[in-house]
Amino acid sequence: MTKLDTLYETLRERLPELELLRDEPMSRHITFRVGGPASLMALPKKEFDLVEAVRIARSMEIEPIFVGNGSNLLVDDKGLDAFVVKTGGLSYVRVEGETVTAGCGALLASIANEAAKRSLTGFEFAHGIPGTLGGAVSMNAGAYGGEMVQVVASVLALDENSQFREMTAEECEFTYRHSFFSDSKYLILAATLQLQKGDAGAIRSRMAELMAKRKEKQPLEYPSAGSTFKRPEGHFAAALIDKCNLKGLAIGGAQVSPKHAGFVVNTGMATCKDVLDLMGVVQDCVYRVTGVKLEPEVKYLK
Repeated sequence: MTKLDTLYETLRERLPELELLRDEPMSRHITFRVGGPASLMALPKKEFDLVEAVRIARSMEIEPIFVGNGSNLLVDDKGLDAFVVKTGGLSYVRVEGETVTAGCGALLASIANEAAKRSLTGFEFAHGIPGTLGGAVSMNAGAYGGEMVQVVASVLALDENSQFREMTAEECEFTYRHSFFSDSKYLILAATLQLQKGDAGAIRSRMAELMAKRKEKQPLEYPSAGSTFKRPEGHFAAALIDKCNLKGLAIGGAQVSPKHAGFVVNTGMATCKDVLDLMGVVQDCVYRVTGVKLEPEVKYLK
């Protein structure tokens, strides 16, 4: 019996309400729709079950892999011989005055819609980002001039010793597409956002405007992880890729989108290897032609 087998039996016994899956295809849980199976996956719907599952796993020297909506991930075709915890079940959103507190699994669109209902402005930029709050805070997600750093007031996290930590925005150490959490074993449980009173009509109008821009410029009809590469200082990744005439370039089922060069998309039957190989070709070509090194924005799990 492996460690993961023992963990499975222990979790079944101690947390009977916790949903557990064995050999679950990760392609069902990431927006790129690629990746092999995870040996063991938990889908907690309560914070207690989430925290206890993590504590039990760590007591057995098994470090969980945390996944939200999987909108910024690539998973190896061989899958993950690991314990994956999907946090999407913790999706509550609570509003008090001009602050919004939400669980790590709350979709950004849901938070933006709830804020709009209460005439709260400042979160419109996130309406079209297809991720969860936990992932967005971890990578300081942003779009159209807005970033999480602009709205996060505090974060409730579970540290590497499975102890609760209430962290200020300053302690989160936000930088471009990065935060303290990006390189740590902390699990974001919830975050509180500080917004401002605004005009409900103007908020809805701005959200609709940004969504229209996304639909017009981005290949939303295909699975992807959004922007594949980080924005290099002083440049735009899509412009550099376009300069190299790489739009439409394909390897297997992976393609540099003809609509937006900054997106690598899955045209139907892509493997993780297809995506990685295409990303490598794009990086090599851009560096050779422009001298700029593109860094992946998408995180690769293997």
